[in-house]
Amino acid sequence: QVQLVESGGGLVQAGGSVSLSCVASQRTFSPYAMGWFRQAPGKEREFVAAVIWNGGFTVSADSVRGRVTISEDNAKNTVYLQMTSLKPEDTAVYYCAAQSTPNTPLTLSRHYDYWGRGTQVTVTT
Repeated sequence: QVQLVESGGGLVQAGGSVSLSCVASQRTFSPYAMGWFRQAPGKEREFVAAVIWNGGFTVSADSVRGRVTISEDNAKNTVYLQMTSLKPEDTAVYYCAAQSTPNTPLTLSRHYDYWGRGTQVTVTT
């Protein structure tokens, strides 16, 4: 069983930046892809960004494109999400997730097999 643990959230002023990390507990961790999703109060969980593990390919949502960078460190079993130019609408709980099955859509949460508990990001004005 893979356990994912996010960190790095907190209070950030609008226009600022945040760096999130997600560490996988399994020693031989080798997913197909890792993704970041977020969920704001009263809203559905939405895709933020994803990266194919060991592949380099990344994709991000239109709402954050140009403001987000997703990256991985295979040696540390860690995936990162850096967001800049934060807006109040970026306020949400951010979750990382691991996808095991190759060639499945990266942007759909139902294709991810393991989830972290999330880390809160609150953007203040």
